[in-house]
Amino acid sequence: MAEAALDNVVEWSVSELSAALKRTVEDAYGYVRVRGEISGFKGASPSGHCYFRLKDDKAVLEAVIWKGTHGRMRVKPEEGLDVIVTGRLTTFAGSSKYQIVIDTLEPAGIGALMKLLEERKKKLAAQGLFDEARKQLLPFIPDVIGVVTSPTGAVIRDILHRLADRFPRRVLVWPVRVQGETSAAEVANAIAGFNALPERGKLPRPDLIIVARGGGSLEDLWSFNEEIVVLAAAESMIPLISAVGHETDFTLIDFAADWRAPTPTAAAERAVPVRSELMATLVGLGQRKLACWQRGLDQRRKELRLLSRSLPALDQLLSAPRQRLDACSARLPRALIANAQIHHRQLTRVSAQLSPRLLKQRIARCSEIVVTLGQRGGLALDNYLERRRGRLRRAEQLLRAFSYQGVLARGFALVRDGGGQPLRAAASVAAGMALDIEFADGRVGAVAQGEARTQQPAPRPRRRGRGEGSSGQGGLFG
Repeated sequence: MAEAALDNVVEWSVSELSAALKRTVEDAYGYVRVRGEISGFKGASPSGHCYFRLKDDKAVLEAVIWKGTHGRMRVKPEEGLDVIVTGRLTTFAGSSKYQIVIDTLEPAGIGALMKLLEERKKKLAAQGLFDEARKQLLPFIPDVIGVVTSPTGAVIRDILHRLADRFPRRVLVWPVRVQGETSAAEVANAIAGFNALPERGKLPRPDLIIVARGGGSLEDLWSFNEEIVVLAAAESMIPLISAVGHETDFTLIDFAADWRAPTPTAAAERAVPVRSELMATLVGLGQRKLACWQRGLDQRRKELRLLSRSLPALDQLLSAPRQRLDACSARLPRALIANAQIHHRQLTRVSAQLSPRLLKQRIARCSEIVVTLGQRGGLALDNYLERRRGRLRRAEQLLRAFSYQGVLARGFALVRDGGGQPLRAAASVAAGMALDIEFADGRVGAVAQGEARTQQPAPRPRRRGRGEGSSGQGGLFG
């Protein structure tokens, strides 16, 4: 009977059974809220989906977050984070396991948020985003101030009111959500957008940025702890003031900003000075400058009066020059007469030397000297020319003695090759070689025939000894 009952059991395929289990799980549980610790999280996969496990001390539950849901999440999953998730329970037939498809994720209490905040703070600090060397100086009086905040809250009204009281400036408001899933991305985009404005465009580029939000809980301010916001604040080329929360509230953007304001109102006070105080300071400086100038002028007048007292009177200064002038004017007539007499004597002495008789005598002497010098010069020139002619004749005789023309005149000839080079040996002449033979009275062209024959030197005649003679007597050593 048992075997017959088993034979009547409906047969399922694996796919049918997996689909039935899937429907059963989804119908029985639907959406659930689960608390656990994230385990095995290694970041988003190449497709953008996130796969990890939720665990407690007794069990493990597979979890998945689809790409679109992950991008909208305010708090991203991190390894070891204690979270509360809401999602749909289902099964995955490919590996015969059940899992939860997460729609929302939030830390499990303030303690988990604080732990996540501290870990993120250490991570960003290790990247150097909080270094004091990165911070910029704030402008003293910015022309344009950019404010990143909600356009409908009390924060923007407080900032505008405070700026109007202290020093009215042009304000550009970039509206963003300061709380919610898209808040962090909007704040980061606003900071980057202000930095991307051209220097002299239709919309002026701010000289200072204020990121502001009112107070709230840690969850409400969490958008300003996101990495994208901190990175945008650290990379901003425009000086940035963080004014998020109240004085006791701290967010990570405070550490990356160039200056942290305890409140949005304090940020407006730090952004601009008090105009009335500046005017009073300028008036005070102007008055001090005028007083210094007047004191300096009075001091110079006093010194001038003291110096004028030490100077002698005008009559005393001119008395001595006047006396010298009177004395010189009294001596001037006598000096003129004496000077005229001296020049008259010199003229008389010179005129006596210029008499006609003396002039004729000097001219005669000079003529004799000229004639004598002319005769001496002619003799010297003849001697010089004769010496030069003698040297020329000797050089000519020497040239004739060394010239090959004299050798040709004695019956010899000069043989040259076709290139005009003289030939000094018969061995340098080849058969059929064109020759140029120069005689004393002209040149003749010739062609060499046969081979060159070297002439043997004639034997030298034997010298006779003293004992040899026609009588046939032998030599002394023979």
